[in-house]
Amino acid sequence: MTVSIPSSVQPQAYNTKPGVGSAIETVTEKTPKLFTPITTKSVTLHNRVVVPPMCMYSATDGFANDFHLGHYASIALKGPAMVIVEATAVEPRGRLSRDDLGLWSDDQIAPLKRVADFIKSQGSVPAIQIAHGGRKANMASLWTEGGYRLHSEQEGGWPNDIVGPSDLSFDDNHGKPKALSVTELKELAQKWADAAVRADKAGFQVLEIHSAHGYLLHNFLSANSNKRTDQYGGSLENRLRFPLEVVQAVRTVWPEHKPLWVRFSGTDFKTPDVLGRDETGWDIYQAIEYAKALKKIGVDVIDVSAGGNIPVENYPVGPLYQVPLAEAVKREAGIATGAVGIITEPKDAEAILKEGKADYVLLGREYLRSTNWVYRAAQELGVPVQWPNQYARANREKYLSKKL
Repeated sequence: MTVSIPSSVQPQAYNTKPGVGSAIETVTEKTPKLFTPITTKSVTLHNRVVVPPMCMYSATDGFANDFHLGHYASIALKGPAMVIVEATAVEPRGRLSRDDLGLWSDDQIAPLKRVADFIKSQGSVPAIQIAHGGRKANMASLWTEGGYRLHSEQEGGWPNDIVGPSDLSFDDNHGKPKALSVTELKELAQKWADAAVRADKAGFQVLEIHSAHGYLLHNFLSANSNKRTDQYGGSLENRLRFPLEVVQAVRTVWPEHKPLWVRFSGTDFKTPDVLGRDETGWDIYQAIEYAKALKKIGVDVIDVSAGGNIPVENYPVGPLYQVPLAEAVKREAGIATGAVGIITEPKDAEAILKEGKADYVLLGREYLRSTNWVYRAAQELGVPVQWPNQYARANREKYLSKKL
């Protein structure tokens, strides 16, 4: 694969032949599936490990800074095939927190391009998630003084400009949203499309639309949060309408040769059974219909998560607890999926792929705890992989018997 060298990264810092985390030996039927490449349109991932978007709450006015470059560089150097930059707001009031990234302005392209360029320079695929917080917007980060709470206007918040499908708050700790008008919905769909154009200009090769975790698009999908009585509420067809309009607007402007992902929650967890029914809210059976509609529009991969839309005291958390959702979507909608949810062991990740439950495994918090996870997985599964040239002497398996 020929890789163009971005001007912001010096050639001697490149690690693309092969990319970091690639299997060094020829891939055969015996190669663990975790270390086999996968191609979607023009983009090839050299293994199946994806680092999903995780908010860092470290931006100012939506602009990426040196923290973001250092953070994403540290991940890319450790071999995942794709790194998805955190939820990036399509408008200022769509930020989950005052300190979130944004792509509502052309001025925000250049700082993000530095991040995309570096990820690409290590052989990983740079991706970004665009988002709108909906009724859960304007909340402070956990380490802000006072903890997780509404930002006040005095500290740069917008407590009186929170929006959603209805005027129903998530809970007493969150702000009361105002219901968006049909005119505002049309304007918002265009803002998603505009952000997608900027993501392309910033050099991202994959785009993900955030439709999960109780944020705006999820608010519309679920009858637990959508109480509208117009064409955007009520029946499943109506509740899907605005999210599908957004995805269609993005697909129209996002380059056809670049993959488009959507992350959605497969259930609101009104019932602790991950595959339980919630016909008057949101469950995996409605989510499958959403996935079928997304596939028709031209979405390539569904990143299947869960929850976040209603207060739930006890999620049924445990290793691999969300994997059945990805498996159901893949089987019933006939679309590629990514599995998430406490995937920590290489053998489990390999089993998910080998058994056809998903096409990708996404490791979030586990990657923050253990950024060398790909190297650990390679060792446990017996696959020699490429290390960054600059770190090669730390590869004991390769250099232990050599004179240094």
